[in-house]
Amino acid sequence: MKDKISLYPLTFLFALITLQIFAQPVALHPDNPHYLIYKGKPLLLITSAEHYGAVLNKDFDYITYLNTMQAEGMNYTRIFAGTYVEIPGSFGIQNNTLAPAVGSFIAPWKRVNEPGLYKDENKFDLNQWEPEYFERLRNLVEEAYARNIIVEVTFFCSTYQDTYWERNPFNPGNNINGFPDIDRRKSNTPDNGPLTEFQKALVRKIVTELNRYDNLFYEIQNEPWSDDPQKAMRTLRTLDPQGMNWAKWAETASEASLEWQKEIALTIKETEKKLPKRHLIAQNFVNFKHSLEEVDPNISIINFHYAWPESVWMNYGWNRPVSFDESGFAGSSDTTYLRQAWQFMLAGGAIFNSLDYSFYVGAETGKGQNVAPGGGSATLRKQLTFLHCFLGSLDYIRMKPDFEVICHSPGLEWQALSDKGKQYAIFFSGKETEWLKLILPTRSYNYMFVSPFTGEALSEGTIASKGKIQELKFPEFTHMVALMITKE
Repeated sequence: MKDKISLYPLTFLFALITLQIFAQPVALHPDNPHYLIYKGKPLLLITSAEHYGAVLNKDFDYITYLNTMQAEGMNYTRIFAGTYVEIPGSFGIQNNTLAPAVGSFIAPWKRVNEPGLYKDENKFDLNQWEPEYFERLRNLVEEAYARNIIVEVTFFCSTYQDTYWERNPFNPGNNINGFPDIDRRKSNTPDNGPLTEFQKALVRKIVTELNRYDNLFYEIQNEPWSDDPQKAMRTLRTLDPQGMNWAKWAETASEASLEWQKEIALTIKETEKKLPKRHLIAQNFVNFKHSLEEVDPNISIINFHYAWPESVWMNYGWNRPVSFDESGFAGSSDTTYLRQAWQFMLAGGAIFNSLDYSFYVGAETGKGQNVAPGGGSATLRKQLTFLHCFLGSLDYIRMKPDFEVICHSPGLEWQALSDKGKQYAIFFSGKETEWLKLILPTRSYNYMFVSPFTGEALSEGTIASKGKIQELKFPEFTHMVALMITKE
């Protein structure tokens, strides 16, 4: 009995240490920094989520939304902080959570009794915080934590058009803080008059308010290249509809924007030095693909929008997770976004987020029928869980992009991850064909073809490899198929 009793303090100490290890914010995985870790386990973030207005739109029922996300296996959502807001009809979206009704836009600052530029909305005082906003922000993150959902908190955004700027809190006509006129394209650069100090104050406030929570990471600015686009890389092909001029070039942010973003990232880091917890910071770099010339040491996650698999491969040497931070402008077909998710994640990506326009005010269960440039549905969300399960069944932390395993797959593009000689995950998309040729190290393997649409095994068997090129038959499939190979 004495021996048993003497173990109790050690057991308690072990439990306490374990709790402290697991009770940490989302972090880079110590064994493979191209992926994340959370609560002591590897973490993939794969989602189809609402259009970023869950906090700033008071009419949006985020509890019902989070319940839907949890029930349907989505573990990630992205929110805007309220420094940017849209107007009805923005980007051709009929029901848009980022375009609250007049009177329903809640921002981090108090309004005063003085009319602003946009309809019947009053001006803000950027020196006064709005308690209702921060209560809503904290509660959403806390409710997401209870449902094991990670939140990406995006502080700022390009304004895109003068009509959007008319409603923006940083427009001098919408606050009482005595700004001189500001060019909206320079509002997120050092050349914005006194605005940077108000922006940094907001960052410090949000970072302090949310420091206690583990289920989040920060992003500096959404699509910073849109303010002053710098042509970087000509795109030779695109998955997006024809006629979109923005899809012809990968455009980077200006030097002024990058300088300002470094200052914001430093502000996050400096603020958290005085607080208990440290959170990852993401930076949004470019659409499609680009080989980044520089990544700020304070940045832990590399964000692309409308990303090609090449965006992962071109930046693999930075040893950071690469995120497909936004899709949703490629038509309404679920198949498009499902294909994008599989292509990106099996290229070595760590995060995938598709805008889901079936979520909006009054349709927080994700069953809405919307007019929008993208899609989203319960069906797509279910299909994305098959991708999550497929990768989760492998020890993907030990895997990396493989450009050699497939020798020939006529009519099909492919992306592959492998821990060579042990496990392989391969995705094919394009024109259906009957066979592929591959090469594996000498040994026996099990293989299984899986449908991304249903998650079901289409065919399976064994491969006895002698280290030479050999042929493998495809099962019947449509548009796309996945292949898992593991050592026998």
